[in-house]
Amino acid sequence: SEGTHIGEVEEVGAGWREQKRDREQTSRKLNARVAPGFALSSNLGMSEPAQSPAPIVTRVSWALSFAAFRCVEALLSLLPLELISRIGSAIGFVLYYLVPGGRNMALRNLRIAFKEEKSETEIRQIARRHFSSMVSNLLCGIKLPMMTEEAIAARVTTEGMEHVHEAIAAGKPVVHLISHLSCWELMTQTPSLFVFGKKASSVYQTIRNPYINALVLRRREQRGYKLFDRKEGFHGPLRFVREGGHIGILIDQHAGDHGTWVPLFNRLASTTPIAALVARRGGAVMLPLSVYDDGPGRWKMVSGAPIATPEKAHIDDLTIATNQALEAMIRRAPHNWFWVHNRWKVANPGFLLSRYRRGIALPEGTDPKSLQPFELLVRSPNWLGDACMAFPAIRAMRVGRPDLRITIFGPEKLRGLWESMPEIDGYIGKSGEEAPWQVAKLIKATGISFDAAVLLTNSTRSTLEFWLAGIPRLVGFKGSLRSFFINQRIPEPKPGLPPEHHALRYLRIAKRMGAPLDDSPFWKPVGIEPSTSNGRLKIGLCAGAEYGPAKRWPLDRFAAVADAVLKQRPDVEWHLFGAPGETAMGEELDGKISGPSTNLVGKTSLTELIAHLKQCHLLLTNDTGTMHLAAALGVPTISIFGSTEPSLTGPLGDHHTVLRHHVPCSPCFKRECPFGHYDCMTGLSVETVTDAVLAKLAETEATTVSPA
Repeated sequence: SEGTHIGEVEEVGAGWREQKRDREQTSRKLNARVAPGFALSSNLGMSEPAQSPAPIVTRVSWALSFAAFRCVEALLSLLPLELISRIGSAIGFVLYYLVPGGRNMALRNLRIAFKEEKSETEIRQIARRHFSSMVSNLLCGIKLPMMTEEAIAARVTTEGMEHVHEAIAAGKPVVHLISHLSCWELMTQTPSLFVFGKKASSVYQTIRNPYINALVLRRREQRGYKLFDRKEGFHGPLRFVREGGHIGILIDQHAGDHGTWVPLFNRLASTTPIAALVARRGGAVMLPLSVYDDGPGRWKMVSGAPIATPEKAHIDDLTIATNQALEAMIRRAPHNWFWVHNRWKVANPGFLLSRYRRGIALPEGTDPKSLQPFELLVRSPNWLGDACMAFPAIRAMRVGRPDLRITIFGPEKLRGLWESMPEIDGYIGKSGEEAPWQVAKLIKATGISFDAAVLLTNSTRSTLEFWLAGIPRLVGFKGSLRSFFINQRIPEPKPGLPPEHHALRYLRIAKRMGAPLDDSPFWKPVGIEPSTSNGRLKIGLCAGAEYGPAKRWPLDRFAAVADAVLKQRPDVEWHLFGAPGETAMGEELDGKISGPSTNLVGKTSLTELIAHLKQCHLLLTNDTGTMHLAAALGVPTISIFGSTEPSLTGPLGDHHTVLRHHVPCSPCFKRECPFGHYDCMTGLSVETVTDAVLAKLAETEATTVSPA
């Protein structure tokens, strides 16, 4: 009969010692495993596998799309630009109502940016104007390459170009910070308006259709533009800048795994550091450059004030400055920005961000709590013990990103448990009678727009509930039907590996989400305050187990241990705990104990149980939820196991002792013994348990000083 806890699991029998070493090795591998993601090449490009030739169906689709594009282009070449602008505006107005996906994306982004400043009516007005502006400028952008540069320039007014002239006069190259505002294609067709005789270039993203991509590149290069594929890194652009050229770099796209997470409208967004890198290393001036609508078929091009780029400036600080410049550009004419782009995209798979190479960068003096929160909904296990074993994973999630807000969803009976955790920001309880669509309605009624949800349960029903709530990212272990609803699946351990403790299973989910397990302890007890009752030390006793009789040590033996301990320690008082359905068992056990005892079985709420356990010096228990709750609070336990396995569900943390009588058929995980004689339980003697309690009590007294 020996102690057991995660990190130091000791079992009875030499065979289990070998399995212990295997489990420890597996645990170390779990902690060392890095969440998968795109690797970065030395030139900041994403390393990609070799591309195989596209299937014939894909090539035919590309050809048809290219033919359709050329037809549209031919039609637009016959129409005046002002008419094209008005037609596009009308089409965009209609599309706002016909394309719910794009409309909802635009509204979501606008709420992120302006929910504290503008009403819902104003936000919807901006979204409608945006659709009109977007389609209008898209069609005009197709028309522009077929016009002369002089004809286009006649439709453009400029502002702030003195900043460009000042940079040229100082002999400085320029990095233009550009974004998807209004008709951004205008910049490639009128370089003379903002480079003033210098060489012009831009970094571009390849269009998937190679035929359209080749045409667009040819049209952009016809004005003398030099184009750099962003997948080729920043060495080419850097060389161009050092030679005195001017380059435009888009700063408003989601930068994926190789970006820096920087606030934009006070919400973290993956932001490219390329502009900052090129500017600092190339000795260039960073100038915001934007385009705004100025009437049908007319625009205004604006150069903002320069952003300081001192030689010793940190790249993170410069990247923060680019987002601040972008926000100022958008605020000038919000309807002109490309709101249907998923700018605040949830990272995949490590959306907790702690493992990203470039990490998070905040402006100096920023309180992380002031950021717009990343809303995470976690589906709690239904059983008290399982919920307690999920605590380490929740704590690991909490330290994953500074803007995280965690809401727990679970049975109403567990509300007190979760609300006792300081890491939890809210709780949504269900009675258990609601249908899936009613649960989804309950979640929506909170008014919280959840960014992601984690399922610590394995049922298809709970997955369906979250899916119906419209949460965009669902994370959990794959199953049969539930795999259709989960879009970030956690793989099960490979067959043949040693048993995995439930806590490690939950932690593996947190790991895949990006939680920093190496820096977060598996277990951090809440803290206890052992006290006395009538001058006696309090010892808890939980003799029940709702799962079934195969997990229950006989009541007569519990009573015998209680009396044996009282004979040697008359300063002890037993406090009996148990579930509401175990009231009769509590009364029977209380009657069997000859010494001082207090029967609280079925008489405490979960919150009251927590308060009572905190005052106990130790707990004698079967494998129960109360055992896990005591461990979560830091209360030492003596735990008796029979049909279940300590390496899977043993108490977490230090100062716990697990007692078991190992028989060939255990663990069987049955509710009742199929043979009827419960040898795994009856084989454990009263003397063994008594000695363990007295030893643990002496150990506890040596490390704990009770208040007077």
